[in-house]
Amino acid sequence: MLDCHNRNITYLRLSVTDRCSLRCRYCMPAEDVPGGDCLCSAEELVEIARAAAACGIRKVRLTGGEPLVRRDILDICRGIAAIPEVEELCLTTNGAALARLAKPLREAGVSRLNISLDTLRPERYAYMTRVGRLEDVFRGLEAAEEAGFTGTKLNVVLMKGFNDDEIPDFLDFSCRYPVEVRFIELMPIGEGRNAQFLPADAVLESHPFLRPLEGSGVARRYRSPGGRGTVGLIEPMSHRFCASCDRIRVTADGKLKPCLHSRQEISLRGLSGEALRLAIEAGIAAKPERHYMNETGRSEAGRRMNQIGG
Repeated sequence: MLDCHNRNITYLRLSVTDRCSLRCRYCMPAEDVPGGDCLCSAEELVEIARAAAACGIRKVRLTGGEPLVRRDILDICRGIAAIPEVEELCLTTNGAALARLAKPLREAGVSRLNISLDTLRPERYAYMTRVGRLEDVFRGLEAAEEAGFTGTKLNVVLMKGFNDDEIPDFLDFSCRYPVEVRFIELMPIGEGRNAQFLPADAVLESHPFLRPLEGSGVARRYRSPGGRGTVGLIEPMSHRFCASCDRIRVTADGKLKPCLHSRQEISLRGLSGEALRLAIEAGIAAKPERHYMNETGRSEAGRRMNQIGG
């Protein structure tokens, strides 16, 4: 379905929870967050995905919070994977529970994984996440490969003074393993406003040997000479990709956000059938042309990322 700016909207990022097993400093406060009591049921989430598919959605990504903290995550995956129009079901995770769930996720119909990983140093990882262990993520990566997942991506949020000195380590990781390391610019949303921004071009400036590849979605892609994997740059601040944005988001409490950085939300709770489809169509039609973070220095999202869906 085309929005009012003639963009074909085919991608739904569907949050299943605002809870997370980690407490990353740029994403969540240290204490437990309120919420979790008004989340959509598995049946509601599948119904939303089915209605979105009727509006032209072909790719669904499950997000959070951390999707794997939901006990019924496999039911959600199976339900969405069974929708005929959905061509690709993906999931973004912090990887901490993948050692246990990689194989069941694959069997439930998940086709590809994105794993959030901002550092390769155990002590730094423990500091950033407050409660996490890096070894759990590496065990999850191994389990994902054993389960048959390919095209796995590592999402690395660039933060000046925190992990900019690890850019060479991540590039080396992309050389040694068949993954795409995606450097993502920090956005001024929630706790992210307290970290220091680093443009993604810093990767290219410090490592000019990277060879350009064909882009994929919103990412500029590169490869190190002889590398097994690839490198992606995602630049919501430096190089707005709004003109080619093909996605909508639905929060875990059933609010459709036409744009991540807009306060606009359309409630989908309590709707079904034709009414639900029409509400999603209205959300697609309401998608704004662009965000204004470059001018204002802040997101208008009105929620933290864990409350929207990362």
